[in-house]
Formats: sequence, structure tokens, C-alpha cells
Amino acid sequence: MPKKRELKIGNKIIDDSSDCFVVAEIGQNHQGDVEVCKRLFEAAKFCGADAVKLQKRNNRTLYTRKFFDSPYNFENAFGPTYGKHRQALEFNKKEYRKLKKYAEKLGLIFFATAWDESSGDFLEDLDVPAFKIASADLINTPLLKYIAKFKKPMIVSTGAATIDDVKRAYQEVMPINNQLSLLHCTAVYPASAEYLNLKVIETYRQEFPEIVIGFSNHFNGISVDPVAYCLGARIIEKHFTLNRAMQGSDHSFSLEFEGMRKLVRDLRRVRLALGDGLKKFYPEEEPAKYRMGKCIVTTKSLPAGHILTKKDLALKSPCEGLPPYLLDELIGKKTIVALKTDQPLSLKHLESFKKPARKTNGHQSIFPT
Repeated sequence: MPKKRELKIGNKIIDDSSDCFVVAEIGQNHQGDVEVCKRLFEAAKFCGADAVKLQKRNNRTLYTRKFFDSPYNFENAFGPTYGKHRQALEFNKKEYRKLKKYAEKLGLIFFATAWDESSGDFLEDLDVPAFKIASADLINTPLLKYIAKFKKPMIVSTGAATIDDVKRAYQEVMPINNQLSLLHCTAVYPASAEYLNLKVIETYRQEFPEIVIGFSNHFNGISVDPVAYCLGARIIEKHFTLNRAMQGSDHSFSLEFEGMRKLVRDLRRVRLALGDGLKKFYPEEEPAKYRMGKCIVTTKSLPAGHILTKKDLALKSPCEGLPPYLLDELIGKKTIVALKTDQPLSLKHLESFKKPARKTNGHQSIFPT
């Protein structure tokens, strides 16, 4: 029997029966400004997110010198070269400590994507409760194994990859650290519906039965996330911004405040809505059943001792007598009391009539007497 899927991040236990663990992906939508980042944290908390996530890069070692110094003449650029653009969006350790402390004060779990080994060391020194690995590093086995040695939860996105790439990453990480979660992802920004392929979530759950599966969503909107939950995703990562019109390449496909609030609301609702799979009658359904349901009534006044015929009976609302499925069984039965027109029939009105045994799957059935 496979081990129960479970991942603990901070004070949150994530498993098949839990609410979705919602990560507000701040990324670099903070624009390199600590105060903007704090406002994003506050908004994420108000929306009901469980965690906030940044991205950490050591830009000097991550890029070739040529790429670092290449001109970056785009409207979303924060510097004249690609490297300086990236540097402008990085926080130092003092700023990270301040942000981590602020997130914890708000009751949010704080962690980040490690884009390289030195960034992993940076975040481990910060004592983050989990690590994120971007889709781009799914095939970066050395980085995966390096981060795995920290023995903390690893959330790995799987965009721009084949199932063989995903299996390889799983096989490399699990012997070192079984606190792994794989997020289905499509590395298109934004990703339109035809690229989402949400059924991959089911594929992952079958292929990797011991780990929590999630969904990193770049779709413009929130309609697919409850679907992902129903398919088995228990971590949802969604980019988050204060304003889609802000400068930066990620804002356009990020959720604003109202979108994130509704996303969390709908994900919380869908767990409750799924229920336990056992069909049952709820007491709260009684008013509707009474008003709109039908029961067996008399079509005219009948004396005691009358043998019932089909013409003596009709099906009418409200439902306060014997149910319609007993109609054929009442034909030929004798009344033991006089009955009025439109009178709902009850078992006590008839001679030696026994209600049939019914299977109820352990739940009490409603059967008027």
C-alpha cells in the first residue's frame, strides 16, 4: 500500500484531504522595493494565501559575462544591460531578513526559488522552511541534488519538460530527500487554455503516488484552479501583483487583489463541495422536498373498508404522505379509516401493509408513516 501523500511546510500539513496550499508568487513584482514587497505580503495575507514566495539569483555567477553585459532595451527593463536589470530586482540578505520577519508577523510562510547553489546557501542561512525550484532547473540535476541535501521540502515546477525529465528529477531527489512536491506547469507566459493540459495532474498522481502534486498556473484567470484541485493538485502557485499595469514582465499575467481573493475563496469552497462521495439526504433539503416533492393522495372521499384502485389515487405536492414509488403497491389495499379528498396516504390508513425493505448504504432513509 503506497505511503500517504503528505508534505509539511511550516505549520501547514498538505495532503489529499487538506485545503489547497496557495502560494502567492511575488517573484520580482516588488520592483526591487522592500516597501512594495511588504504591501504585496499584506495583500496576499488579506486574500487568504498561505505563503508568499520570492526568487533569489546570484546574477554574477548565473549568467555568462556576455549575457550579463548584453543591452536590455525593453519597456520593462530596470537597467541598461540584462545583468544590471536583474541586479536592480535583487534584495540583499538584510532586506531578505526584514521581509521574512514581516511575512512571519503577518502569519505567512515565506520562501523563495533558488536559481543556483549560492542562492540555495543564501536561503538556507536565512532558514526558509522550503525551497522552490523553477521549471528551467528541472533538468539541472546538480542543483536539485544540492538543494535536496538541505533536507527541507522542495517544490519543483515541471514546465518545458517531458515526462522523462520529470521522472529523472524525481529519481535524483527522492533518495536524498523525500520531502518533494512536483507542480504541473506550462512555461508559457501567459498560458492559454489549450496549453494547460490539466490531466497531467492525474498522470503525476498515478506516476508518483507517494508525493503531493500541485499546479503552477500561468493562465489569465482563476477558473482552472478549482479544476486542478478536483484533479488532485494540493499546491497552487499563482503570480501576484498590486497592479497589472506596473513595470515588469510578470505583472500582465499576475492576479491582482480581487482575483487572488476569489481564487483562494473558490479553492476553499471546492474542498467542501467535493464532500465524501456518499449520497445522503440532508435535513436542510427537507423544505425543498416538502414543497416540491409529491406524495400519494386520494382523488375523492373514501369510506373505511374501501379497496383502492388506480382512479382513487393521485400524485400531488406537498410531500407529506407516502412516496410515489409505492403507488403500484397500494392498488388493491384496503382502507381502515375514512379518507377525505386530497388526503395524503399514510401506512396507518391501510390494512396489513408493510413498507418494503430498502438498502440505504448505512444512512437513514426518509419514509413517511
